[in-house]
Amino acid sequence: MARDDAAVLDESYRLLRTLEHRIQLFRLRRTHLMPTDAADLRRLGRAVGHRRDSAQAVVEQWQQQAREVRRIHERLFYRPLLIASARLSSTEARLTPEAARERLAALGFRDPAGAMRHLAALTGGLSRRAAIQKTLLPVMLGWFADEADPDAGLLSFRRISESLGTTHWYLKMLRDEGSAAERLAHVLARSRYAADLLTRAPESVAILGDAEGLTPRRREALLATMKAATGRKNEPDDAMTAARVVRRQELFRIAVADLTGQLDLSGVGAALTDLTSATLQSALDIATKRVEADLGSPLGTRLLVVGMGSLGGGEMGYGSDADVMFVHRADEGVDETEAQRQATLVVQELRRLLAAAGPDPQLVIDPDLRPEGKVGPLVRSLGGYAAYYERWSLTWEAQALLRATPVAGDAELGQAFCDLINPIRWPDGGVSAHGIREIRTLKARMESERLPRGADPKTHFKLGSGGLSDVEWTAQLMQLRHAFEIGGLRTTGTLAALTAAGDAGLIRPADVQTMARAWTFASSLRNASVLWRGRPIDALPSDLRDADGIGRIVGREAGAGDELAEAYRRLARRARAAVNFNFYESA
Repeated sequence: MARDDAAVLDESYRLLRTLEHRIQLFRLRRTHLMPTDAADLRRLGRAVGHRRDSAQAVVEQWQQQAREVRRIHERLFYRPLLIASARLSSTEARLTPEAARERLAALGFRDPAGAMRHLAALTGGLSRRAAIQKTLLPVMLGWFADEADPDAGLLSFRRISESLGTTHWYLKMLRDEGSAAERLAHVLARSRYAADLLTRAPESVAILGDAEGLTPRRREALLATMKAATGRKNEPDDAMTAARVVRRQELFRIAVADLTGQLDLSGVGAALTDLTSATLQSALDIATKRVEADLGSPLGTRLLVVGMGSLGGGEMGYGSDADVMFVHRADEGVDETEAQRQATLVVQELRRLLAAAGPDPQLVIDPDLRPEGKVGPLVRSLGGYAAYYERWSLTWEAQALLRATPVAGDAELGQAFCDLINPIRWPDGGVSAHGIREIRTLKARMESERLPRGADPKTHFKLGSGGLSDVEWTAQLMQLRHAFEIGGLRTTGTLAALTAAGDAGLIRPADVQTMARAWTFASSLRNASVLWRGRPIDALPSDLRDADGIGRIVGREAGAGDELAEAYRRLARRARAAVNFNFYESA
């Protein structure tokens, strides 16, 4: 270490310790945080010798010293890793390969030898790309090391850089845009889901360099982009691929905004719902065009896609299926049988287009909540739905309709469908006593039969004790019983229904708060599990490393994976007690 660097570190250490002591001496608080209040900063500044503008002076002194320390730290701690891996000629102190591997292991890399190979590949040679990456990587190694999986972050960065390294804007963006490189490093080392999306389409990294790039687009904007992309394709499969490319890019945008704290749970749910709705509308348009081409004439019926479950409620997660029902209404003068045939052809083509392998994670369409379930017709006319609900409708179907929302297709038909189902899902006088017993019986049966074999009911996010299903069924029971008289309960959102029930005095405020917190925590953990592992996980992981990675995404401290399960179980127990009282015991 150079004498000048040693002197700066010595001086900075003494200053930081002095600041810490002066902060703690005031009221004898055990804290290590710099104060933000103007009076506290003024007091601290005077305590360390500043007499003029003491608040501003002490902050500037602290920040200047922090910058110097970080600069020296990066040069001394990280730069030798690159020297060792790239065999650079340098007058700086060199690390042996073995020492470099030890240092990488100390940073948290589980495969130091593999990390050395990645560093060598990124910094080897005399190209402009290698030169810029020699500058970037000392800092980025630290950002990778801040996350739970630095190895995955470095590997993904290598793959993306090898794909885009010759593109003039990529490395320039990382070098010149202050936050782009840091965001990229944290996202790649924090989320396999986001890394997989980016490696499939590396050009999406441009989002990180755009000031507005992390703001999810609304349904109308997405539809316009998809329409422009699909309009340039002649074949239905090519058009659907173009729409799914847009979906893939938007999924990456939402994931990064989520990982960097720019979207909360409700924002993620709304963004994913808008994206799914736009994708379904694009698929419906492409399928309609294909069937019309085969028929040689325009369709003789109008179609509607109704969102159910989390899609209808605007609460989709990264691993959510699209629960839907399909409705059609024949044009005037068109035979009902022919209209049914045409509508079925369109729906079948829509499902084929979405089921095909594509550039984005598959959007699974689940139509099983339709009347008569799997054995019922895939699509029905509006009149067919009216006849069925009038004659055969069951209580569970009325409950399922509580979250029904038109998401694609004909707007007038969507309004007509809502007019049809509103008296069913919000029955005048509320659901009968027999209906309440039926719902409670069905819920108890579901708890005993639907939980997967070997699953722990204490940690399963959806079907476990105090999980998502418990809270949702409690809110929905209140809607079936009281929505006819309480307007706030006429909503498709779970938390909105809970809040309305609490405001109306149907559920105690403490129970509302407990159930809302449990539902939010379970939903956040479910989303974080997909982001971390790249695939859905239905229960808390037993592996501490997975628990740590998931915990960091939801804002918990690093290394607190062992506490995550206990925190969830504790909250779920309280939620279950609230559910037992409000769902099973209340009159």
